[in-house]
Amino acid sequence: MATSSVSKGCFVFKPTSKKRKTLSTEDYFTDGSENPENSRLRFQLFQSQWQDMKEEVQMVHDDLNKKILDSLLEFIGKSVASFQSRAVGWESRMRASEIPTAALVLGVNVPDHDVTFQSLSDLLRESVSPFVASVQAKECGALQHLMKKVMQQLMGGGVALDEDDAEEQSGYQISDLPRKGFNCSLGILCDWYQNLNKKSCIKSPGKKRSSSGSDFPKKPPLVVIFKDLEAFCPQVLQDFIVICSQYIQQLPLVFVFGIATSPSTIQRMLPHSVSSLLCIELFQSLSCTQHLATVIDKLVLTSKFPFKISGKVLKVLVGIFLYHDFSVCNFIRGLQLALFEHFFGQPLSVLCCEEEEALAQVRQFSHEDVEKILQLPSIMRYVEKQEPQEQVKLLTSDDHVKVVTQNLLKDLCSYHRNFYPILRCLHLLTSSLPKFPLGKQIRELHVLCLENNVWESEEYESAMQLLRMLAKDELVAALQKCVEVLQPGMTKKLKEVVHQLKDIIAKLKMLDQLSDETISCEGEQESSSGKSLQKTDLFHLQKTLMEMRETRRNKAKTPYEVLRNHTVDYLDSLVKMHLLPPESQPLYEVFYYSSSATVRRHLNATPRTSIQTALSHPHYYLQSEALKSEGGTISKAAPDICIIYKLHLECGRLINLYDWLQAYFTVTAADGQDPDSAEGHVDEMKHARFIRAVSELEFLGFIKSTKQKTDHVARLTWGGCQT
Repeated sequence: MATSSVSKGCFVFKPTSKKRKTLSTEDYFTDGSENPENSRLRFQLFQSQWQDMKEEVQMVHDDLNKKILDSLLEFIGKSVASFQSRAVGWESRMRASEIPTAALVLGVNVPDHDVTFQSLSDLLRESVSPFVASVQAKECGALQHLMKKVMQQLMGGGVALDEDDAEEQSGYQISDLPRKGFNCSLGILCDWYQNLNKKSCIKSPGKKRSSSGSDFPKKPPLVVIFKDLEAFCPQVLQDFIVICSQYIQQLPLVFVFGIATSPSTIQRMLPHSVSSLLCIELFQSLSCTQHLATVIDKLVLTSKFPFKISGKVLKVLVGIFLYHDFSVCNFIRGLQLALFEHFFGQPLSVLCCEEEEALAQVRQFSHEDVEKILQLPSIMRYVEKQEPQEQVKLLTSDDHVKVVTQNLLKDLCSYHRNFYPILRCLHLLTSSLPKFPLGKQIRELHVLCLENNVWESEEYESAMQLLRMLAKDELVAALQKCVEVLQPGMTKKLKEVVHQLKDIIAKLKMLDQLSDETISCEGEQESSSGKSLQKTDLFHLQKTLMEMRETRRNKAKTPYEVLRNHTVDYLDSLVKMHLLPPESQPLYEVFYYSSSATVRRHLNATPRTSIQTALSHPHYYLQSEALKSEGGTISKAAPDICIIYKLHLECGRLINLYDWLQAYFTVTAADGQDPDSAEGHVDEMKHARFIRAVSELEFLGFIKSTKQKTDHVARLTWGGCQT
């Protein structure tokens, strides 16, 4: 479209109707794949397993939050009942205009708070009141904003009226929401609430057409949830509480404070004159570390899900949790990322499914799939250990490879079914030992078992020595717990283990009585030994002590000591039999994801590396092949800051600004044809662009001004981004 004939004007260029095609997740799996059918199947398996994991996680969240949410509901329900009854107790409580307030201490794992507050809001809307408002500090910088946000959510929040009265509303309706420029006040909210209660009974929005749906209380409370109390402006919060306290006789208001640090935050933010207007009750949620332990127990330490993660990946995920955010939700997202990367990058992950489905999939393998199996490092080690005749069959017969693969899959599934119960038993036996040689948490022991032969470590030897010193009552109690752990879902091997442990427990209980004669004889021997130590010189004393030491060493062990040593030896044999590291199992690559570097790069990215990559390779981020350069050359079309960055890499500790500027001019005029080079304004424009790029580079922390030379800058970083 030509616009040169008009000196001034406003031109509208309509965009083309062609929309940029966006790839779905399934298209991302199959795009550019040599075997689209295989990629599509892997994507379906990924979706299926992630859906199962999500359901398990939701059950974990519901179970862990059930106690505290039930307590909150009970507290709010009591407040509502007191307000409706208007008993003497309520009036005496309300004469100071106290607002029922629940102080919910959730901990510093702020990313997980949204899940808890969402569950609380849903439960309140289902069973207590449809009027629930959730506000955040970033949306309520001023009192007017806070008031408007609260009124919008309360007056427009899921209210269902009887059908007979739906068309006869008058006065303040549900649709009368505060708009821009609307004067929000609690007086309007009070009139709206009283008018609404006069007209009809309020029902749950999800049950308004169900005749069996239970009604809300006659005057349901107005619940206001402050998700992040610490982030609110104290003055805004104080003014809001004071205003609300003046309407507590007309409005059944209930506050919920979400606290991340400690309850003392309330005293720090609210003076006594304001906090005295609140009737505060404290609620403490489960610690995030206990929450993580439960999630790991349900998602990682189980044979229910075929997908597994290696010890290095688990350490990365737990490290990010412990040293960065304490967020269980982020840990689960990391697990989802590992699951996605495994099914996307491993063609043989089509076998990462239920045992019967995997066996059926092997029977349909093509020659190319068989070749991929033989190229797995674990299978190559397996082939090397076989007899020459077997090696020939494995390398020449696809059918034989399929049969062997099916047997190996069965063995691997059996390995997983036995691995986790024995792991839990070992943790039960060692978690109460002094100094926790194998770790206090089961995830620490799990990492040890995944990475190496755990029985070869010094920590394991120390744990076995401490087990050989346990008292009978402690050993019996530990073995009984092991039997309880092994009971559900027992395999044939685990049934034998349970039978052996029960026999050992029965034998230990039979050793309750020791003969009094043996005890008295031991006492006489000790007394005689003590007498022999009297009235002697140092040499004879030392000789006597050495003889006593040898006598005790050669002394016959008691029946309990013999049985205890036998028990520890049996447990040691179980560990060596069932807790082999996964790398020792053929086909482990099908189920285990081990790229910890990828997980760390995505979840715990270093900003400096990302910035250096963007400055060195702008075509990668801007998705423009015109910016791509070869052999370390600098593209003229690159952004100014990218050119300046690459030029500064060629300099030493101090950079001469004039030389830097001349190099920039040389790069931007690389073609030797600058039609406006004769005009001064072009050089001034380039000079201004250079100054801006240098300022941006200084802002990013690559250079700084120096007092050594006025026309120089100092370089702060060394080395470019390695690709």
